[in-house]
Amino acid sequence: MPDVKALKKLLASRPERADRRQFLAEGANAVSSALDAGVVLELFTTDPASYPDATVITQRQLEQLTDARTPQPVVALCRFVDVPFASVASPRLVAICADVRDPGNAGTVIRCADAAGADAVVLAGDSVDAYNPKTVRASVGSLFHLPVVVERDAASAVRAAQDAGLVVLAADGAGERDLFEIDGLLEQPTAWLFGNEAWGLPPDLADLADHRVGIPIHGRAESLNLATAAALCLYASARVQQ
Repeated sequence: MPDVKALKKLLASRPERADRRQFLAEGANAVSSALDAGVVLELFTTDPASYPDATVITQRQLEQLTDARTPQPVVALCRFVDVPFASVASPRLVAICADVRDPGNAGTVIRCADAAGADAVVLAGDSVDAYNPKTVRASVGSLFHLPVVVERDAASAVRAAQDAGLVVLAADGAGERDLFEIDGLLEQPTAWLFGNEAWGLPPDLADLADHRVGIPIHGRAESLNLATAAALCLYASARVQQ
Protein backbone atom coordinates (compact mmCIF):
# COMPACT_ATOMS: atom_id res chain seq x y z
CA MET A 1 0.00 0.00 0.00
CA PRO A 2 1.24 3.53 -0.73
CA ASP A 3 2.49 5.77 2.06
CA VAL A 4 -0.34 8.28 1.69
CA LYS A 5 0.92 10.41 4.57
CA ALA A 6 4.31 10.94 2.91
CA LEU A 7 2.71 11.58 -0.47
CA LYS A 8 0.34 14.17 1.03
CA LYS A 9 3.37 16.11 2.25
CA LEU A 10 4.54 16.42 -1.37
CA LEU A 11 1.16 17.83 -2.32
CA ALA A 12 1.12 20.43 0.45
CA SER A 13 4.74 21.42 1.05
CA ARG A 14 7.16 23.14 -1.31
CA PRO A 15 10.14 22.47 1.01
CA GLU A 16 9.19 18.78 1.10
CA ARG A 17 9.09 18.66 -2.69
CA ALA A 18 12.42 20.47 -2.93
CA ASP A 19 14.04 18.18 -0.36
CA ARG A 20 12.91 15.00 -2.11
CA ARG A 21 12.93 16.47 -5.65
CA GLN A 22 9.64 14.72 -6.25
CA PHE A 23 6.08 15.90 -6.88
CA LEU A 24 2.62 14.63 -7.78
CA ALA A 25 0.91 15.01 -11.15
CA GLU A 26 -2.81 14.30 -11.42
CA GLY A 27 -4.97 13.51 -14.44
CA ALA A 28 -4.73 11.66 -17.72
CA ASN A 29 -2.99 14.41 -19.74
CA ALA A 30 -0.31 15.13 -17.16
CA VAL A 31 0.30 11.45 -16.41
CA SER A 32 0.53 10.51 -20.09
CA SER A 33 3.05 13.30 -20.70
CA ALA A 34 5.03 12.36 -17.59
CA LEU A 35 5.18 8.74 -18.73
CA ASP A 36 6.38 9.82 -22.18
CA ALA A 37 9.06 11.95 -20.52
CA GLY A 38 10.25 9.01 -18.44
CA VAL A 39 9.95 10.83 -15.10
CA VAL A 40 7.27 8.72 -13.37
CA LEU A 41 8.48 6.92 -10.27
CA GLU A 42 5.16 5.32 -9.32
CA LEU A 43 1.59 5.41 -10.56
CA PHE A 44 -1.58 5.27 -8.43
CA THR A 45 -5.12 4.73 -9.73
CA THR A 46 -8.68 3.87 -8.84
CA ASP A 47 -9.15 2.58 -12.40
CA PRO A 48 -6.91 -0.49 -12.84
CA ALA A 49 -8.57 -1.40 -16.13
CA SER A 50 -7.15 1.76 -17.72
CA TYR A 51 -3.83 1.68 -15.81
CA PRO A 52 -2.95 -2.00 -15.29
CA ASP A 53 0.62 -1.25 -14.18
CA ALA A 54 -0.43 1.19 -11.45
CA THR A 55 -0.83 0.68 -7.74
CA VAL A 56 -4.55 0.47 -6.97
CA ILE A 57 -5.81 2.89 -4.33
CA THR A 58 -9.21 3.75 -2.90
CA GLN A 59 -11.22 6.83 -3.81
CA ARG A 60 -10.53 8.22 -0.34
CA GLN A 61 -6.78 7.81 -0.84
CA LEU A 62 -7.01 9.40 -4.29
CA GLU A 63 -8.74 12.45 -2.83
CA GLN A 64 -5.86 12.86 -0.37
CA LEU A 65 -3.32 12.91 -3.23
CA THR A 66 -4.86 15.81 -5.16
CA ASP A 67 -6.35 19.21 -4.38
CA ALA A 68 -8.70 19.05 -7.37
CA ARG A 69 -12.39 19.26 -6.50
CA THR A 70 -13.20 16.41 -8.86
CA PRO A 71 -9.99 14.39 -9.17
CA GLN A 72 -9.27 12.27 -12.20
CA PRO A 73 -8.60 8.61 -11.34
CA VAL A 74 -4.82 8.60 -11.75
CA VAL A 75 -1.90 10.27 -9.95
CA ALA A 76 1.80 9.95 -10.74
CA LEU A 77 4.72 10.38 -8.39
CA CYS A 78 7.33 12.13 -10.55
CA ARG A 79 10.88 13.30 -10.22
CA PHE A 80 11.70 16.97 -10.80
CA VAL A 81 12.12 18.00 -14.42
CA ASP A 82 13.81 21.43 -14.19
CA VAL A 83 17.15 21.90 -15.95
CA PRO A 84 19.91 24.54 -15.96
CA PHE A 85 19.51 27.28 -18.58
CA ALA A 86 22.90 26.33 -20.03
CA SER A 87 21.49 22.94 -21.05
CA VAL A 88 18.93 24.52 -23.43
CA ALA A 89 20.58 24.10 -26.82
CA SER A 90 20.45 27.01 -29.31
CA PRO A 91 17.22 28.59 -28.02
CA ARG A 92 15.23 30.85 -30.33
CA LEU A 93 12.20 31.55 -28.14
CA VAL A 94 12.11 31.60 -24.34
CA ALA A 95 9.64 32.90 -21.74
CA ILE A 96 11.06 34.31 -18.50
CA CYS A 97 8.53 34.75 -15.69
CA ALA A 98 9.83 37.04 -12.94
CA ASP A 99 8.07 36.93 -9.56
CA VAL A 100 4.93 35.34 -11.02
CA ARG A 101 3.00 34.23 -7.95
CA ASP A 102 -0.24 32.75 -9.26
CA PRO A 103 0.12 29.02 -9.99
CA GLY A 104 -2.65 29.08 -12.57
CA ASN A 105 -0.92 31.86 -14.48
CA ALA A 106 2.45 30.11 -14.30
CA GLY A 107 1.00 26.85 -15.57
CA THR A 108 -0.86 28.62 -18.35
CA VAL A 109 2.29 30.44 -19.48
CA ILE A 110 4.08 27.09 -19.65
CA ARG A 111 1.20 25.72 -21.72
CA CYS A 112 1.21 28.76 -24.05
CA ALA A 113 4.97 28.56 -24.47
CA ASP A 114 4.68 24.90 -25.37
CA ALA A 115 1.92 25.63 -27.90
CA ALA A 116 3.95 28.45 -29.46
CA GLY A 117 6.97 26.17 -29.93
CA ALA A 118 9.14 27.90 -27.33
CA ASP A 119 12.41 26.27 -26.35
CA ALA A 120 12.14 26.87 -22.58
CA VAL A 121 10.32 28.60 -19.76
CA VAL A 122 12.22 30.19 -16.88
CA LEU A 123 10.54 30.69 -13.51
CA ALA A 124 12.73 33.36 -11.96
CA GLY A 125 12.97 35.31 -8.73
CA ASP A 126 10.15 34.72 -6.26
CA SER A 127 7.97 32.89 -8.76
CA VAL A 128 5.56 30.19 -7.68
CA ASP A 129 6.86 26.63 -7.45
CA ALA A 130 6.82 24.88 -10.82
CA TYR A 131 5.61 21.77 -8.98
CA ASN A 132 2.73 23.38 -7.13
CA PRO A 133 -0.25 21.09 -7.91
CA LYS A 134 -2.21 24.00 -9.42
CA THR A 135 0.75 24.92 -11.65
CA VAL A 136 1.12 21.33 -12.80
CA ARG A 137 -2.61 21.03 -13.50
CA ALA A 138 -2.79 24.37 -15.37
CA SER A 139 0.07 23.32 -17.64
CA VAL A 140 -2.07 20.36 -18.84
CA GLY A 141 1.02 18.23 -19.43
CA SER A 142 3.17 20.95 -20.97
CA LEU A 143 5.43 20.95 -17.90
CA PHE A 144 6.80 17.69 -19.32
CA HIS A 145 7.07 18.86 -22.94
CA LEU A 146 9.71 21.59 -22.85
CA PRO A 147 12.62 22.54 -20.61
CA VAL A 148 11.68 24.41 -17.45
CA VAL A 149 14.40 26.38 -15.69
CA VAL A 150 14.19 27.55 -12.08
CA GLU A 151 16.44 30.54 -11.33
CA ARG A 152 16.27 32.23 -7.95
CA ASP A 153 17.87 35.45 -9.22
CA ALA A 154 15.78 37.10 -11.94
CA ALA A 155 18.63 39.35 -13.11
CA SER A 156 20.82 36.29 -13.60
CA ALA A 157 18.09 34.73 -15.75
CA VAL A 158 18.01 37.81 -18.00
CA ARG A 159 21.80 37.89 -18.33
CA ALA A 160 21.91 34.14 -19.08
CA ALA A 161 19.42 34.67 -21.90
CA GLN A 162 21.50 37.52 -23.33
CA ASP A 163 24.68 35.47 -23.02
CA ALA A 164 22.93 32.75 -25.04
CA GLY A 165 22.37 35.24 -27.87
CA LEU A 166 18.75 36.08 -27.13
CA VAL A 167 17.29 39.57 -27.41
CA VAL A 168 15.37 40.17 -24.18
CA LEU A 169 12.04 41.94 -24.65
CA ALA A 170 10.28 43.15 -21.52
CA ALA A 171 6.51 42.98 -21.81
CA ASP A 172 5.59 46.41 -20.46
CA GLY A 173 2.37 48.33 -20.95
CA ALA A 174 4.40 51.53 -21.15
CA GLY A 175 6.95 50.06 -23.55
CA GLU A 176 8.45 52.23 -26.30
CA ARG A 177 7.87 49.55 -28.95
CA ASP A 178 4.51 48.29 -30.23
CA LEU A 179 4.12 44.50 -30.35
CA PHE A 180 2.50 44.66 -33.77
CA GLU A 181 5.21 46.83 -35.34
CA ILE A 182 8.38 44.89 -34.48
CA ASP A 183 8.40 41.93 -36.87
CA GLY A 184 12.02 42.64 -37.78
CA LEU A 185 12.99 42.47 -34.13
CA LEU A 186 10.99 39.30 -33.55
CA GLU A 187 12.91 37.48 -36.28
CA GLN A 188 15.85 37.33 -33.89
CA PRO A 189 16.19 34.71 -31.13
CA THR A 190 14.06 36.21 -28.38
CA ALA A 191 13.43 35.90 -24.66
CA TRP A 192 10.19 37.48 -23.45
CA LEU A 193 10.36 38.85 -19.91
CA PHE A 194 7.09 38.90 -17.97
CA GLY A 195 6.53 40.42 -14.53
CA ASN A 196 4.32 39.92 -11.53
CA GLU A 197 0.54 39.89 -12.02
CA ALA A 198 -0.09 42.88 -9.74
CA TRP A 199 2.90 45.20 -10.10
CA GLY A 200 4.62 44.11 -13.31
CA LEU A 201 8.38 44.26 -13.71
CA PRO A 202 10.61 46.06 -11.20
CA PRO A 203 12.31 49.03 -12.93
CA ASP A 204 15.81 47.68 -12.32
CA LEU A 205 14.90 44.35 -13.94
CA ALA A 206 13.09 45.96 -16.88
CA ASP A 207 16.17 48.13 -17.42
CA LEU A 208 18.21 44.99 -18.12
CA ALA A 209 16.04 44.14 -21.11
CA ASP A 210 17.12 45.15 -24.60
CA HIS A 211 13.70 46.65 -25.39
CA ARG A 212 10.38 47.27 -23.68
CA VAL A 213 7.38 46.21 -25.72
CA GLY A 214 3.76 47.20 -25.14
CA ILE A 215 0.60 45.50 -26.34
CA PRO A 216 -1.80 48.15 -27.66
CA ILE A 217 -5.17 48.28 -25.95
CA HIS A 218 -7.86 49.65 -28.24
CA GLY A 219 -10.79 49.44 -25.85
CA ARG A 220 -11.33 50.61 -22.29
CA ALA A 221 -9.67 47.71 -20.46
CA GLU A 222 -6.98 48.90 -18.08
CA SER A 223 -4.63 46.02 -18.82
CA LEU A 224 -4.35 42.39 -19.89
CA ASN A 225 -4.12 39.30 -17.73
CA LEU A 226 -0.54 38.00 -17.50
CA ALA A 227 -1.25 34.71 -19.24
CA THR A 228 -3.16 36.49 -22.03
CA ALA A 229 -0.30 38.95 -22.57
CA ALA A 230 2.20 36.09 -22.59
CA ALA A 231 0.16 34.22 -25.19
CA LEU A 232 0.03 37.27 -27.46
CA CYS A 233 3.75 37.94 -27.17
CA LEU A 234 4.84 34.34 -27.63
CA TYR A 235 2.58 33.85 -30.64
CA ALA A 236 3.77 37.12 -32.18
CA SER A 237 7.28 35.66 -32.07
CA ALA A 238 6.10 32.26 -33.30
CA ARG A 239 4.27 33.84 -36.26
CA VAL A 240 7.46 35.52 -37.42
CA GLN A 241 9.91 32.77 -36.56
CA GLN A 242 7.84 29.94 -37.96
